[in-house]
Amino acid sequence: MSGESPAKKANIMVKIGTHNGTFHCDEVLACFMLKQLPQYRDAEILRTRESSLLDECDIVVDVGGVYNPENHRYDHHQRNFKECMNSLNPHKKWITKLSSAGLVYFHFGHEILSHLLGLSVQDPTTELIYDKVYENFLEEVDAIDNGIDATNEEPRYKVTTTISNRVARMNPRWNEENVDEDKCFHKAMDMVGAEFLDRVNFYKATWLPARDIVLRALNARTETHSTGEIISLSEGGSPWKDHLFTLEEELGISPPIKYVLYPDSNSQWRVQCVPLRLGSFDNRLPLSEEWRGLRDEELSQKCGIPNCIFVHSSGFIGGNKTYEGALAMAAASLQKVESR
Repeated sequence: MSGESPAKKANIMVKIGTHNGTFHCDEVLACFMLKQLPQYRDAEILRTRESSLLDECDIVVDVGGVYNPENHRYDHHQRNFKECMNSLNPHKKWITKLSSAGLVYFHFGHEILSHLLGLSVQDPTTELIYDKVYENFLEEVDAIDNGIDATNEEPRYKVTTTISNRVARMNPRWNEENVDEDKCFHKAMDMVGAEFLDRVNFYKATWLPARDIVLRALNARTETHSTGEIISLSEGGSPWKDHLFTLEEELGISPPIKYVLYPDSNSQWRVQCVPLRLGSFDNRLPLSEEWRGLRDEELSQKCGIPNCIFVHSSGFIGGNKTYEGALAMAAASLQKVESR
């Protein structure tokens, strides 16, 4: 089997091979991603475990017991397979064992994103979105398929709505008869593909523009408050947390930001605490404990700041009718800690 591009095989139906039987999110996503490329767009997906039929395929994912990118074989089930993003590219930090989806993304992801985003493979934005899509979409699929728990601790509750869970439920049920398994597979591919495309589009159209907003706010942080620990965003609703953590590290910002101010949809102002880390419900510095759960005039009297609207019972966010009021709430909470 040569590594010749299938695009050069004129008048021959290009075939993507994967296993039949119960399907999983990784090979469903792998097949979808491949079909975003011109050379595989019209490919037939052949679901089989027959080695003689797989040998006839131009590319094989999640079956066959071989990982050989030169021959376009991308299985991860063999005993000696231990590859992760970091092992294949030391410049990448992720150490989660790759599934067939991760392998296809590693080898074809830049080309796929270049095609979807209308950017060159070498464009820095392509690389930036490549990393974000892996970290916030592909890595989860890799981990679940390889049986890697998200935490070493006993989970407090079950998560049953992951994309991998939803793909699993699209398989024919054990007590159903005469179900077209390939039809179920393609239905799952449509669902997974829609989410993949939505994620890619989100990072280009929504996430990336917010980086400049956060950067401007960080550069103006001492103008917002003398401590430099409060920033003000010009656009409400922009996804700021991810950018804030990244830019703080890149710029060497110290002390770290404690509060973020931004306008809400009613042109009022929110003051939100910066979490300890992405996804955490704990914060670097919650709003004052004695304000929590209070609203309106009762809150304004308690904190001595007019136009207060609320402070959440956990202290992670509060609101004020004006920018000046929101800034005063953040500054007062900061001062309470610094004066202890």
